[in-house]
Amino acid sequence: MLRVGDALRITVWHQPELSGEFVIAADSSLTHPVYQSVKVAGAPLSVVKERLRRLLVTYEENLQLVIEPLFSVTVAGEVRQPNLYRLRQGTTFAQAVALAGGPTELGRLDKVRVIRRDGAMVANLGSGYSRYEALTIASGDQILVARRSNFNVLRDVIYPLATLTTAVVAVLAYSRQ
Repeated sequence: MLRVGDALRITVWHQPELSGEFVIAADSSLTHPVYQSVKVAGAPLSVVKERLRRLLVTYEENLQLVIEPLFSVTVAGEVRQPNLYRLRQGTTFAQAVALAGGPTELGRLDKVRVIRRDGAMVANLGSGYSRYEALTIASGDQILVARRSNFNVLRDVIYPLATLTTAVVAVLAYSRQ
């Protein structure tokens, strides 16, 4: 089912002015002067295609029409290019993260949170990717790559402890003189 904010990639053979990517507006129509009378949000793809075909047959009889849904998906968190993307049906979570430039240096592919209308889950796209390989994006998904902890034992514990120990030793050595 298509939702407001999604888009349709429409290709009409030999009609470039009727072809392109068109966003579904708040009134559930497409943002194109010719297509604005066709309601597409909430309708199955087969119904949408038939509605578009009936409209376009008034322009050309032997019409060749291909439509492809593009779902609005947010990819954010520790990715290089967080944004709202319009992705093809069948795109996997890992492909969506890759399209957003992949994880940053602090990104954790083992903790990717996917939020959907009906719930949320945490996916391991690192070593457990095969478990999530068949799961594809849906309209409105939010994919959030978690951040690795900034805690570093060497930097945050050992160096300060060594500095403190050196200072204590220096004070004790000075006080014995």
